[in-house]
Amino acid sequence: MSDYQESRSLGTALAADHAKTVSRREAGAILLDELKARHAEVAMGGGQKRREREHARGKMLARERIAALVDEGSTFQEIGSFAAWGMYEEQGGCPSAGTVMGTGHVNGRLCMIVANDATVKAGAWFPMTAKKNLRAQEIALENHLPIIYLVDSAGVFLPMQDEIFPDRDHFGRIFRNNAVMSAKGIPQIAAIMGSCVAGGAYLPIMSDEALIVDGTGSVFLAGPFLVRAAIGEQVEKEVLGGAATHSEISGVTDYRVPDDATAIRTIRDLVGKMGSRPSAGFSREASVAPAHETSELDALMPVSGADPYDMQEVLGRVIDADSWTEYKAGYGKTILTGYARIDGWSVGIVANQRQIVKARAGVKAGTDELQAGGVIYSDSADKAARFIMNCNQKRIPLVFFQDVTGFMVGSRAEHGGIIKDGAKMVNAVSNSVVPKFTVVVGNSYGAGNYAMCGRAYDPRMICAWPTARMAVMGGQQAAKTLLQIQKAAAARKGNELSDEEEAALLKKIQARYDEQTTPYYAAARLWVDEIIEPEHTRAWISRGLEIAEHNPEIPRFNPGVIQT
Repeated sequence: MSDYQESRSLGTALAADHAKTVSRREAGAILLDELKARHAEVAMGGGQKRREREHARGKMLARERIAALVDEGSTFQEIGSFAAWGMYEEQGGCPSAGTVMGTGHVNGRLCMIVANDATVKAGAWFPMTAKKNLRAQEIALENHLPIIYLVDSAGVFLPMQDEIFPDRDHFGRIFRNNAVMSAKGIPQIAAIMGSCVAGGAYLPIMSDEALIVDGTGSVFLAGPFLVRAAIGEQVEKEVLGGAATHSEISGVTDYRVPDDATAIRTIRDLVGKMGSRPSAGFSREASVAPAHETSELDALMPVSGADPYDMQEVLGRVIDADSWTEYKAGYGKTILTGYARIDGWSVGIVANQRQIVKARAGVKAGTDELQAGGVIYSDSADKAARFIMNCNQKRIPLVFFQDVTGFMVGSRAEHGGIIKDGAKMVNAVSNSVVPKFTVVVGNSYGAGNYAMCGRAYDPRMICAWPTARMAVMGGQQAAKTLLQIQKAAAARKGNELSDEEEAALLKKIQARYDEQTTPYYAAARLWVDEIIEPEHTRAWISRGLEIAEHNPEIPRFNPGVIQT
């Protein structure tokens, strides 16, 4: 029997330490309530008055359009709902970066859907709006996923044009991606359901097919005011670029529809007529519920980044029951590796173990040393690298569960070659060709973020739990380091801090640093795709695997130079 099969059930854990379980459940409930409240806040977009104004114009709101577009009874899985959270406050804020995006089934076909939210600055593009739209296109490109644009935007937010216009991953990259997707045969459908101005006009017209809504949809390179200023011509908006103009005179659009509802029905019809395509062929069997209730996850996860817990207990509430086959169970115990199924999909799992474990006899770290949970040791890195290579050889997608404080430090670790072994793991993750998915459940610090497939290592999807923290190091360590730097700077100027001043400065530094480690700070900048409730993890990963199944092209795995 494997270590996993021998692990205690939650009921045993409750009996063993009821007080700790209750404390964790209460703390987790507070985090979930905060998450739900913030979701409700961003879902309001630009506020009730602006929502009412759009309705008065005969227009549906962005999320209403998406709800009508996706199949009844299916789930729209939103991505980037907290993009731009806490950013652009001087400009009045930009909830969800003024764009709603995610994946959903349209007439039975899984699609990427991107909808401008006209209640937020008339759908204007902020820097994070561009980044979010690029992320949608990246997912569509990587997974050969059809993409639907519901366009309703006033174009670039001019006061910040220097941060959105000229660089490689700025506004222009959107249109470059339109062309690349078209060349790859990835279907793109755009519905012009409101304003579509200046450079933004290229997005729907560079799509494969474009619809325009009569009376509310318009598209032009320069609006009436700019035309008058530039060439002195006075022309009405509808004449310049309305539905009649572009469906009967210019031929720019392909379908003219009377209202939003008809536009949505037309899109569904077009998607339903798409032909079938080859798939990746990843293994999937009938889904089996986990051995334990997913709702129990909040009783397992500590809010503190230092408290130990058993990751095997967490996996027991995510993976299909009786599907776990652990790889090298007795070796490198601060990382768990093994094959499993999630909602029937075959996956390879790489997960940090935060439980304190006794080192295996003879390992480089020393025979009597207790290995700290969440730290990657040489043997753990070696095991993970070998397992990742095995999954690539067998075309098995990888799922990483991050709760890592980094690689082991100190003279013993350095003499044992921790840098070499860590590099081996990073190399394997970097060159992996099978789809990778990452769930940040706790800490995500330093090079551990890299080795466990952080954003820089191209996971197909990356999400975080409300308990996640992401930074170069923990807040307490970082605050003490920064304090020493500031004290040294003060001393060079002949100033000595009193104990009270030092304590106040430390508190200020740690508060600022802790704010930057929250999952909301990360999600605002799209370092993670979404913050999810822990019990939704199975559904999130399953949808990601369904998306990845659309791309049959998996190149040959070449790990490069990996030292043994």
